[in-house]
Amino acid sequence: MSNMCQKMLRLGLPKGSLQNATFDLFRKAGYHISVRDRSYYPSVDDEELSIVLLRAQEISRYVEDGVLDAGITGHDWILENESDVHIITTLCYSKATDRPVRWVLAAPEDSSIRSVKDLQGKRIATELVNATRRWLKENGVEAEVEFSWGATEVKVPKLVDAIVDVTETGSSLRANNLRIVETLFESSTKLFANRNAWADEWKRDKLERISLLLEAAINAGGKVGIKMNVREADLDAVLKVLPAGITNPTVSYLHQKGWQALEIVVDEKVVREIVPSLKRAGAEGIIEYPLNKIIY
Repeated sequence: MSNMCQKMLRLGLPKGSLQNATFDLFRKAGYHISVRDRSYYPSVDDEELSIVLLRAQEISRYVEDGVLDAGITGHDWILENESDVHIITTLCYSKATDRPVRWVLAAPEDSSIRSVKDLQGKRIATELVNATRRWLKENGVEAEVEFSWGATEVKVPKLVDAIVDVTETGSSLRANNLRIVETLFESSTKLFANRNAWADEWKRDKLERISLLLEAAINAGGKVGIKMNVREADLDAVLKVLPAGITNPTVSYLHQKGWQALEIVVDEKVVREIVPSLKRAGAEGIIEYPLNKIIY
């Protein structure tokens, strides 16, 4: 089939801090993406995908306008741009943790600002100007909101009275002697589509397939599979050691009489705690293996 006849889905992915985490998620989902330095057009081992890297702040605008069929970015930027798009699914991953990020109002530790009401007549710096102005209006507060190109934390207290900034752990704010006053909202990463693209049968099917695989890759995060051999006489003792998994343990007979094979998926963080106990309970040939996808 020639490229002129090839069906193609145009997908926008975030360039910058979320790029590596996004590429890793796609790799676990089965898509291998590679990009040269300074390039905005990665290659992918799917001839039906055309990927472009853009700033996370811009993606929803291009999707809404139909320049792209779909994209991945934070829900915060969809709200900031007031983009009318179809949300397909929430992808719980980010550059540091799997928790949603928070947009917060922060002020110096010694500031008198203790709530949104204390912002009346004050100056605020943020990258999320539109959403901040809406939040202030909802709270009946009039304040000056200026756009910040970055390094927002260092602008208080000399240049502005407070900031609205994004945080995952709060460590950067604390390092700059800032105190979180209030949380405006939480934001997770979204896979979303242009409404006309979503109405297209082929594009919708393609996006639903991608969504299923990305969700499966996220579900597998922090999970591993454990296999072991157990004498039938020791089976009950071994089962008592195992924590709850996503399913009940699979038990099957081995060719060697009197032995059974046991397999279960568990949280990776518990493995170091249970393996010695499994060994003492009679398990042998214990194998831990990584998981790329879990489909519920």
